[in-house]
Amino acid sequence: MLMYIGIDIGGTKTLIAALNDEGVIHESLKIPTPEDYGEFMQNLNASIVKLTTNDFRAGVVGAPGAIDRKRGIFKQGGNLRWKNVPLQRDIERITNCPVIIENDANLAGLSEAMLLKDKHARVLYLTISTGIGGGFIVDQRIDPTMANTEPGDLMLQRGNRLVKWESFASGRAIYERYHQKASDIEDPKIWQSIVKNWVVGFLDLLAVMEPDIVVLGGGVGHYLPKYHDLLVEELNKYATPMVKIPPIVQARRPEEAVVYGCYDLARSIYA
Repeated sequence: MLMYIGIDIGGTKTLIAALNDEGVIHESLKIPTPEDYGEFMQNLNASIVKLTTNDFRAGVVGAPGAIDRKRGIFKQGGNLRWKNVPLQRDIERITNCPVIIENDANLAGLSEAMLLKDKHARVLYLTISTGIGGGFIVDQRIDPTMANTEPGDLMLQRGNRLVKWESFASGRAIYERYHQKASDIEDPKIWQSIVKNWVVGFLDLLAVMEPDIVVLGGGVGHYLPKYHDLLVEELNKYATPMVKIPPIVQARRPEEAVVYGCYDLARSIYA
C-alpha cells in the first residue's frame, strides 16, 4: 500500500500520521516535543519504528516558524527554541524517504483549501491561538509570494507606537487582558473589544491578498460561533469596492489539519 507520512511539530506535542494514497489516516500517534532537538530526534525515531507502516513514498514536516526550504533548515520561531537545525536531512534518515519541510500554518491552510477547492480559489487561513499565524492558498497551492508571511508580525499602530498585531490580538493577549480563555468568554462587550483588535489586521490582509474566503483555526478560531456576527459586522463598516469582505468560516479539521496538509503537499509532488 502506497503511504505518506505527515509530521506536525508543535511547541509541546508532535503528531505523527501515516496516510494512504486516498488521504485517509491509517495510523497516528502523539509524542511530547522536548526543548532539546537531539532528544526530539531520538524520540521521533523510536516512535516511527513503532508504526506498522515502514515504507513511505514521501513525507512532509510542518514546523512552527521560519524555514529555509532550499536547504531544509528550520531556522527559528514559534514556541521552539531550536535554531538552524537540519530538520529535512535528519527526518529523511529516520523515514528513509524524501521529505519536505514547510510552515505548519501553510500546511493547515492547504488542507482547508482542498476541502473548498470546488468553490473557492483564493483561501486565506488564519490560526488564532497563542500567537497569530496563517497561510494563503491559491488554486490549491501555497502561494510562494506569501509563504514566508507571518500575519501576527504585522506592525500596526497602537497608541503612539507600532507593535506586532499578535501582541494585542492573539489568544495570549486576550488571556492577559481578560484573564479568560476564549472558551470561557460569554460577555458580548468583551468579544466586541476583541473583534476591534482583530479588524485592523484583517483589513490589511484582505486588502493585500483579496481572498475568496477566510478560514479561522486555532484555539480561538474554534469558538468562531461566539463572535462571527460581531466580526463580520465590524469588518463591513470598512468595506469598499476595493476591499471586499469575504465569507468567514470555521476550520473543518482543527486538530489534524497540518498532517492532512502534509499529505496534500507530498502527493502533489510525489504522486
